Amino acid sequence: MCIEDFHGPHPNPPDKGCTRIDWREPEGRAVSIRVRAHTCDREPTRYELCVAGGLSHIRRTRRTSAGDQVRESPWVRMPEGQRLWDDLLSGRAR
Repeated sequence: MCIEDFHGPHPNPPDKGCTRIDWREPEGRAVSIRVRAHTCDREPTRYELCVAGGLSHIRRTRRTSAGDQVRESPWVRMPEGQRLWDDLLSGRAR
């Protein structure tokens, strides 16, 4: 087992011209959300692939001196959410 298994992967740096994710205020649209994957929690910005009710979204948490700033990508069907997650990890989206 490698250290990445404990802390999660580090996203690649964003590619030039990468897709911009429409980060929004959290909607609170589900009572229970399951985190299916996450990036390294030691980084100042952490991402989580979240699912609920057949939909998925990515939660972005930025740690700042003023506290955590949480934003979410749009809620989409799970296959589209997985593609967005893969794009984020590879640097094709940010």
